[in-house]
This record gives sequence, structure tokens and C-alpha cells, in this order.
Amino acid sequence: MRKSLQSALLAAFVLTGFNPAPTLAADAHKPAAAAADDAGSNGFHLPPFPADAHVTQSTTANGKTLKYTVTVGSLPVRDAKGVITGEVVFTAYTMAGKDRPVTFALNGGPGASSVYLNFGAIGPKKVNFGVEGDNPSDPAMLHDNPGTWLGFTDLVFIDPVGTGYSRALVEDKEATKQFYSTDTDIKYLSRIVYDWLVKNGRMTSRKYLVGESYGGFRGPRITDYLQTQLGVAMNGVVLLSPYLDPAASDDENVSPLPWMLTLPSIAAAHLEREHKLTPEAMAGVVEYTRGEYASDLMRGRSDPQATDRVVRKVTELTGLDPLFVKRSGGRLETQAYLREVYRAEGRLGSRYDSNVTAWDPFPYAPHQQTGDPILNGIIAPTTSAMVNFVTRTVGWKFEGRYNALSYEVNKLWHEDDDANKGSVAQLREAVANDPGLRVLIAHGWDDLSCPFMASVLIVDQMPAMGDPARVQVKSYPGGHMFYARAGSQSALTSDVKALYGTK
Repeated sequence: MRKSLQSALLAAFVLTGFNPAPTLAADAHKPAAAAADDAGSNGFHLPPFPADAHVTQSTTANGKTLKYTVTVGSLPVRDAKGVITGEVVFTAYTMAGKDRPVTFALNGGPGASSVYLNFGAIGPKKVNFGVEGDNPSDPAMLHDNPGTWLGFTDLVFIDPVGTGYSRALVEDKEATKQFYSTDTDIKYLSRIVYDWLVKNGRMTSRKYLVGESYGGFRGPRITDYLQTQLGVAMNGVVLLSPYLDPAASDDENVSPLPWMLTLPSIAAAHLEREHKLTPEAMAGVVEYTRGEYASDLMRGRSDPQATDRVVRKVTELTGLDPLFVKRSGGRLETQAYLREVYRAEGRLGSRYDSNVTAWDPFPYAPHQQTGDPILNGIIAPTTSAMVNFVTRTVGWKFEGRYNALSYEVNKLWHEDDDANKGSVAQLREAVANDPGLRVLIAHGWDDLSCPFMASVLIVDQMPAMGDPARVQVKSYPGGHMFYARAGSQSALTSDVKALYGTK
């Protein structure tokens, strides 16, 4: 149950013991060239990045044609002595118009590029991935994204060092200190936001931040750091499937909390398979989970009837074999559930949406021996689409490898002392510091990687600080990437427009 921070997006590989092939990191992790003046000081002589490239495109959303400029470029990261130690690549979509807000987007991992938010959720173009029936070998064709946010905000997608084409210009040991650790990650990414605003003359624009998964862990911390250290205040923050509090899933031997976080998502998946998933049905699940379920789990052996009640109700909510539920004591371990629910079909469910499945190549092994169905299926389409888009459509000509999801970065990641404290403190502080700041936390009901119940409990424990509606939790059908479903993406876009004050 317990997950370390670096397993937020890559949890399936950590928990199943699956070891993917080593990442060939020469282009993204090993030292590469900085600008010509800095290459000698670092001692590396790989080709420099190209100059920023631009192209004009259009997309159709809500019956309107949006004409925009795409810019692919890079920003340097400098150490305290001014030496360039890394380069961050961004993809920006901007439209003509006065007083347009700008939104900065980050994914998670650590080790994920921003392509998932770009080509899956909010960018002007989209590639299909992340739902049942999608195959890695399907044509990676971009098409207009009906759920794009570009109609009401410019968009800047940031690839952290070691992801996408972004790269460190120092050895791995030094890169871990400067880029692959909790605290420094927040500081240099905050500076990238600052530098992009200065470079593009947008310091007076309304500013928003969106982070997914570990990007949701980054979101409150970056917002707080920008607000209190760099002098840049966000008007709003959107956290998609965020990983806010790693400690919430700890101590499953005593606390009911780890089991409370995942039961509603398992129940949601069952309701969906039964075509009975509604907000009203989920409200009942949530109330049972935070009430009778938690109470009965805490009773333990002092009340022998409590376990019987739990087993009966959990069996009813999940549709699982009563014997499996009984042997689990009503405490459903995620990976065991994902094998059990589809065992008769010889398939596995995904941690990121348990109703997305794949064949189990080792069905008789005592533990899952392969990777997660969604993670295994998203790298090919997103990588192919992004490389073609950047190098051919936009014309940013670079021959290095594009890392949509880097296991090398994840392996090198170092947690600072306060990493397991999560980002709830920074969320509270940022909201307290700025009465104008609004936050939307959005989840898919089926997500077992970053379950929605954690955010429900976190926000319920926050002080109201004037207007409790300033921090809201919304849940939609689907999983970690719930926006892959058209209906959920449309609902999310509507809720985000309300946050931005846009019709």
C-alpha cells in the first residue's frame, strides 16, 4: 500500500517488481552541450539546442476556429555562479488578444514529460491513448481537441530536466543534487516559470498553474515558492489526479486510512461495469467509507461482528468473490485486487483506471510480473506524436531522444527530508496568503494510483479561510487520466472555465 514519492506515477513498476529495460539516457540525462560559451566549462561538446522555432496552426473547439502560434524552445538553468547546468524545453501555444491569461502545465512521475497534458488533456491537438481498446501500435495521429483550454488561456507546457528533450549538463551525481530531488526540483521549475514570463513580457498577465499526478505534488509547492520567494502570484491552480499527501497511505497495520482511500475507487469501477455509476451512487459509497467502514475497521477483534459487516458490505460494493474479500479482511490491497477482478479472463486491470485492462502474460505467477496496462500503452503514441510534431510540424530540428516517461530519472530521484510531508501545508499557506487564489482538485473515480478520496479528506480538514468554495474537489468517470474520456474531459473543461471566470 505504501508508496514513496517517486512512485507516484510509476507505482505499478515499483510495486510489482517489474524492471523495464534500462533507459538509454545519453540525450536527456548524461551531460549535453550548453551554449557554446558554457560547453568548455562543463567539459562537454554535444550539439547545442536549436533556436526557438514557431509555426501558426488552427484548431476547432466549441464550434469556433482558434488560430494560434506554437513555439518550441528552451530556457537555461544556471547555478549560483551563473554557469548553465541544464536546459528546459517548453512548448507554448499563444493567441492574439488583450489580457489573455497564461497557464503553465507540468506532469509528474518524477520522470514524466508534459506530453500527457499537452496531447491528452488541454492542448489544442490530441492523440488517442489511455482508454480501453487503445493499442500502442495505433496510428499516432493528432486531431483537434474539443476540450482544449486554449480558447480562454495561453498554454505553456514544461518538460522537467531529464524528460522530453530537457537535459542536465552535469554528471548524474550532480544532476541529482540540482534537478532530481524534491526541493531543488521546485526551485528550478519555479524559476523557469519566472524566466518564461520575463522573456515573453507576460509578468502582468493573469497566471495559472496545472499539475498532474506528481505535478499535483509540485503544484502547491511551486505556487507557494513563486508567491513568497520570486514575487509571482498565481490566480488559480488546477491539480489533476494529484499526489498531495504520501503519508496518507502509510501505516496500514493500524490506521483505516489507507483502505479508506482506495475502497471508493474500487467500488466506482464496479458500478461502472454495472452501468450504475452516478454521483448519487458515489455519495453513498463515500459516506459508508468515512463512517461505518472506518469505524468497523478500527474496532478490530474487540467486535467480532465488525469484520463480518465489513466483508458483507465490501463484497456488495465491489462485486468481488466473497472468499477473496473475507481473506482480505475487507482491506483490498491494490495490486491483488487488480489481478483478482479479471483473473477469470486472464487479464490485468490498471492502477490508473482499473477498467482498462491488458492480457496477463504470467497468470500463474504468485505476483504480477509485468507492467501496468496503461503505462505500457501510452509511451508509444505520445512519443511518436510529439517527436513528429516538434521536429517536423514546428521545425525545432533536434535529433536527440525524446523521453515521454523516463525510468532513469525516477531511479535517480532523491527525496529530501520533508518529501513525505506532501504538499498540503503549502496548499494551505498559498490559499491563506492570497484571498484571490482559487484551486480546483480534479480526480477520476477509478484511479487507484492517486485516489480521489484522499483529496476529499484533505480538503474537508482545511480551514474555510473565508470562502470554502475557493478550494474544490471534483470527481469524474475514468481513472488517473480521466480526461481521455470525452464526457469527463468536457465536464473538467466546464469546471475549469468557472475557475477562470470564463463563460
